[in-house]
Amino acid sequence: MAYLRLGHDQSKIPPKNIIIGGVLTTGIFLFAFLLLLYSYCLGKLNISISCGAKNGSRKDPKLEAFMEKFGHLAPTRYSYSNVEKMTSSFSHRIGQGGFGGVYKGKLDNGCLVAVKVLNSSKGNGREFFSEVISLGCTYHVNIVSLVGFCLEGATRILIYEFMANGSLEKFIYTEKQIRPSLNWEKLLEIAIGIARGLEYLHHGSNIGILHFDIKPHNILLDKDFHPKISDFGRAKLCRPADSIISMVRARGTVGYIAPEVFSKKSRGVSSKSNVYSYGMVLLEMVGGRRNVEVQVDNTSEIYFPHWIYKHLHLDENLNAFQAMTRVEEEISRRMILVGLWCIQTKPTDRPSMTKVLDMLEGRIIDLQIPPMPVLFSPSR
Repeated sequence: MAYLRLGHDQSKIPPKNIIIGGVLTTGIFLFAFLLLLYSYCLGKLNISISCGAKNGSRKDPKLEAFMEKFGHLAPTRYSYSNVEKMTSSFSHRIGQGGFGGVYKGKLDNGCLVAVKVLNSSKGNGREFFSEVISLGCTYHVNIVSLVGFCLEGATRILIYEFMANGSLEKFIYTEKQIRPSLNWEKLLEIAIGIARGLEYLHHGSNIGILHFDIKPHNILLDKDFHPKISDFGRAKLCRPADSIISMVRARGTVGYIAPEVFSKKSRGVSSKSNVYSYGMVLLEMVGGRRNVEVQVDNTSEIYFPHWIYKHLHLDENLNAFQAMTRVEEEISRRMILVGLWCIQTKPTDRPSMTKVLDMLEGRIIDLQIPPMPVLFSPSR
């Protein structure tokens, strides 16, 4: 009747059952659409949660197990805001490398620290976790202390004790000076300290640790020039340290890598690979220059281990390349002989770090000249 009063054509009015059916059909389709939308959103949510647990929190099973095992003895986990506070918003940069920047900081108790901020684009975090786990369970006067770390999302930060004199390389590479910046007694003390640190890593700690990147840049000096081994990003845990382990690819820095590390014919590597790197460091400390090349008579350039071996074999006075007192020559000769023993081609011909200490500290008085190691001069 309402339609008639409004003047509508009654023939165009749809039957009541058709209207009800249309409403029901629309409701069913709407319900189905909402159900599909809910399922889709729930799936996306689950994916986000699982991805967040895998990538966002950056949790590593080994790291978490390590933190739980060592409890209060483990390095402190800091938040990013804590790190910003201790570094005054990263205002004092003290170093820069391919890994990122290093900043000077201060803890609430007044202790100075060095804060290394790792590049988020470098690697997949394996070196970060290796450093935390390796350094977090080592306590030795010649190993740098890891105070804490920060891991938030892609941010990876390592916090070390502050070493006032920086790295050893600043004091032994003397391009414009004839003799090293440090006197020979101090150089011997540093050499002995590094050897003690390596001996501890190999045999003294709860777990054997192979460093694989021993070089002057990774030897830090405190305010009294006591040496401490740093940068454990390439380290591998191994117990016992003298056992042979396999490696997928070579680790270390050119000029310090033992032959077996990059040799395809090698059965594997062991602590003797670190001994080789240590020997190269010793020779650089004596020569006051990098072991890759040394200029002789201003006319030719040869590999320093070859050159120094020639002088020792001919029993020539070491004053041939540096003016020394008798005591200084005795120290340098001892360091050279130990260095040459350490860089023997075959790992079995190299001494252990325990024997290295015996030779450096004078418990082995009559040091023999070792066989000439099969070396090659790296290209410039």
